[in-house]
Amino acid sequence: MPATDPYTVPLAPSVHAYVQPDGGWCLNNAGFVSDGGSTLLVDTAATERRALLLREALLATGAPSPRLLVNTHHHGDHTYGNAVFHPEAAVVGHEACRSEVIAAGHQLHLIWPETDYGDITITAPEITYGERMTLYAGETEVRLIHPGVAHTVGDTIVHLPEHGVVFTGDLIFNGGTPFIPMGSLTGSLKALELLRSLDAAVVVPGHGPVTDPTAYDATERYLRFVAEVADSARAKGLTPLEAAQGADLGEFAGWRESERLVANLHRAYAELDGLPGGSPLDPIAVFGDMAVMNGGRAVACHA
Repeated sequence: MPATDPYTVPLAPSVHAYVQPDGGWCLNNAGFVSDGGSTLLVDTAATERRALLLREALLATGAPSPRLLVNTHHHGDHTYGNAVFHPEAAVVGHEACRSEVIAAGHQLHLIWPETDYGDITITAPEITYGERMTLYAGETEVRLIHPGVAHTVGDTIVHLPEHGVVFTGDLIFNGGTPFIPMGSLTGSLKALELLRSLDAAVVVPGHGPVTDPTAYDATERYLRFVAEVADSARAKGLTPLEAAQGADLGEFAGWRESERLVANLHRAYAELDGLPGGSPLDPIAVFGDMAVMNGGRAVACHA
């Protein structure tokens, strides 16, 4: 699919995924659950235009406008479009997601000022939870689970046990490189074990095509690769950038955004230094090193 053409994937009679190819920077997935009378939306999009396209696709299935909107985490590609659906939809998220949305503000505008975001009003979750929460879209049970600090400090897994479907947010990038500088390497590995325990056959990643639990295995292999590179390179006194430049990506070389390796190494080094997951890293160092790994060019938002 062209990077400009989102598409809707029916997963069950009441469940759809909304996929934005090619899943690169700012091209996230969303999804919705509806019985024809009540709709719950999972995540939005990075621009007003893309959020409006999401709303059109949702309505085209016969679902009514959502009453509930769950954010899987605070990053702007998943939350910037909240205002398109609010206040008709109440926004729900982990308590740390709310605080991070507010603290980040127009974060994408700062990183990619050339992007046309449209009219974006920062809209944080107004209903929050700590560990677990259960919602309903009609008769469909929707379980919200906080995996701990993983991709970010405020991640939410959205599990539909009746249908064997899980929306992972950015705990999983299918075909793309994981991105953990705002979260935790060890926490991301723990989150994979939690995802496996849900025994969902259908996996909707935060980015990339709908997949299955084999995505957990691929993600785990990558995260353990990052840990091994960090352990070896740090012992040699190498910087995260030097470690990334000398690493052989092997099976992961074909994944999108391979430059994220250096950002992930920054997090791995921080954990080796004893810093807790989610501790702030220097964004200039992280994104600057990614630009070096990207051939001297800043990474680009594709929204």
